[in-house]
Amino acid sequence: MANREDYYSLLGVKRGASQDEIRKAYRRLARKHHPDVNPGDKSAEEKFKKISEANDILSDPKKREVYDQFGSYSDAMRDAASQRPAGPGVDFDWSSIFAGGANAGAGAAGASSSSSSGGGFRDIFSELFGGGRGAARESLGPQRGQDLEVPLSLSFEEAITGLTRGITIERRETCSTCNGTGQTGSATITCPTCKGTGKMSSGSSFLRFDETCPDCRGSGKRMPTCPTCHGEGSVPVRETVRVRIPAGVDTGSRVRVPGKGNAGRRGGPPGDLFIVTNVAPHRLFTRKGDNIYCTIPILVTEAALGAKIQVPTVNGKAQLRIPPGTQSGQVFRLKEKGAPSLRGKAHGDQYVEVKVVLPKVIDEDSKELLRQFAKRNTENPREELGLE
Repeated sequence: MANREDYYSLLGVKRGASQDEIRKAYRRLARKHHPDVNPGDKSAEEKFKKISEANDILSDPKKREVYDQFGSYSDAMRDAASQRPAGPGVDFDWSSIFAGGANAGAGAAGASSSSSSGGGFRDIFSELFGGGRGAARESLGPQRGQDLEVPLSLSFEEAITGLTRGITIERRETCSTCNGTGQTGSATITCPTCKGTGKMSSGSSFLRFDETCPDCRGSGKRMPTCPTCHGEGSVPVRETVRVRIPAGVDTGSRVRVPGKGNAGRRGGPPGDLFIVTNVAPHRLFTRKGDNIYCTIPILVTEAALGAKIQVPTVNGKAQLRIPPGTQSGQVFRLKEKGAPSLRGKAHGDQYVEVKVVLPKVIDEDSKELLRQFAKRNTENPREELGLE
């Protein structure tokens, strides 16, 4: 049965949300529920899996189109939607008709309720029309393998500079015995699926349909099941993949490794591997997009008289000019000293907030100097507020 999770509600976005809104919502939730941030918390781990699944579907325009149409997603639905035959006669989209009828009574209940309120009709017609015929059509041709998603924890510095790392994954690889067909041998046997009839029946007792058997393709005969993969066409393998993580990734970034997902069936291409990054916080820096923020202490004399100071950046130290009369809390911009952008060669900026630190009065001479300073500088900032 197809998964009926409301992916939009999981990410907390509207159905008409843009790709940028979806990406931002996923990153925010990924930071909160990532297993590395919540060690041992099974509920957080399950939540992370669900929001990652929602992001995988909604961030892919083709998958999102299928999800918006049917209320759920599978590769079979995608292939069926793209391979729907054109020919004489009328082609009814039963799911949209009955979804629309069910939703008509929902009124202002909102888009999030449509997937559940229309589910009854869709389930019935999925079993009668989609469940059998879609599955048969899918199994007759090549099928693309499933994508895989693996989380990867990085330090703040690793995310900024990028790195290449070996990641061990478990995936399914095309069976070498049967070359992915799931069958082997030279002599044919009676198809155990249709018992030699070449046809399968689907639907309910009052409305049944005969369709071509997906395993023997209507012949009633087939090759014996491959003893190595037991008809799956693929076998599990454990593999270490060298993955290049580009400079500038952030929590929730997805790095694609083509062809390293699960093997396809019947000659279909393999899926892809997606590395989902989770970046640890830094003791000095805070990142927002490609910009970096930090707070740096300065002396009273530096704030009053002005100075040139060294400040840390993600790529080493940089010189910052403090103008005379600088107040605590002022923010200065260091252009292009932020994180590298994944969209090009540009960098973000770094914003430095200065915090004036009062000196420790260690002797009587220092106290006397401060008293003399107070006598010569009688300005009172509280007077401007009408407090004195």
